[in-house]
Amino acid sequence: MKKINITMAALAIFVSCSTIVKSQTAASSANRHMEEPLIGRASKIPVSPATSIVAISPITLSSPGRVVNLQVRITAPRTGKNLPVIILSHGHGNSNYLSSLYGYGPLVDFYAAHGFIVIQPTHLDSKSLKLNPMGPEGPLFWRSRAKDIKMILNQLSAIENQVPEIKGRLDKNRIAIVGHSLGGFTAGMLLGEQNKDEKGIKVDLSDKRIKAGVILSGPGNGGTDLNPIALRAGPSFYNPNFSEMKTPALIITGDKDTSAQETVRGPQWHADPYKLSPAPKCLLTFSGALHNLGGISGYDAAEAKDENPEGVAIIQRLTWSYLRSQLYPGDTAWSKAIAAIREMPDLVKSECK
Repeated sequence: MKKINITMAALAIFVSCSTIVKSQTAASSANRHMEEPLIGRASKIPVSPATSIVAISPITLSSPGRVVNLQVRITAPRTGKNLPVIILSHGHGNSNYLSSLYGYGPLVDFYAAHGFIVIQPTHLDSKSLKLNPMGPEGPLFWRSRAKDIKMILNQLSAIENQVPEIKGRLDKNRIAIVGHSLGGFTAGMLLGEQNKDEKGIKVDLSDKRIKAGVILSGPGNGGTDLNPIALRAGPSFYNPNFSEMKTPALIITGDKDTSAQETVRGPQWHADPYKLSPAPKCLLTFSGALHNLGGISGYDAAEAKDENPEGVAIIQRLTWSYLRSQLYPGDTAWSKAIAAIREMPDLVKSECK
């Protein structure tokens, strides 16, 4: 059954995310600070005016051959036409619901409030489904994750028909993918990164319908870069080749994200999707950030050991700006955002190729 969910708390956050206008008086400047006490210097990164949003979930898609039907959540501005689309792939976290269509509110709500239609699948590895992790493709279900995205792309018209709130409002030629952690690996595969299965056969699940992407704390190179436990499992599921990941992408890492359960190389491992892939790519490295990058997976999420509203707000704005400029050639959002963060090198460093 379709459910509409608009919260006053979310609307308050969106109001605080509006484009910053130069204050004309000291009083107005003080009022501006009162409205945005949590996001700090992020307010210096310009974005479009925010609008109210609507969220509809769950939407069930036809899923032949899948162990359970694919369910998605749609979050969209309440107004506007010809809206670009972001598909967001959740991580393989320990939480019950953040790693599902119900997670990543800080990103999803922001993107929708600033003009994107966001589609979130629940992948088969989500704890909310309670599937047997030792079953086919378990525990990571890495192939089915990429196939979930393709299933969504193939059924955009069907999604519109189920969701009258967005019918006729999607720009199907402007589609991006955003993925966190294992979702970053999923995004990478759609952007052109290749993998080898347990038999050593190359798996190519790239999709030209996706024009740009964002990889947040995604995994890096395999082989001896993995820790001993992951290395023993690695040949069965993780043999990445970034050389074919040619679609434009923004890679975001935290300089404290050691991911010791996966790699022996420390935080720089997460920069491999940037360093080992061809241009055009950009890399952002956040100071002091762990794997959850300050709390992108949910509001006040306990799994964010480095909770940082200012950092999350910067990520919201930078990822939004990057995708705007990639999907709309000539849009200056990204160049303006880069200019803004040059004034805050203690928070984030950037490079592009």
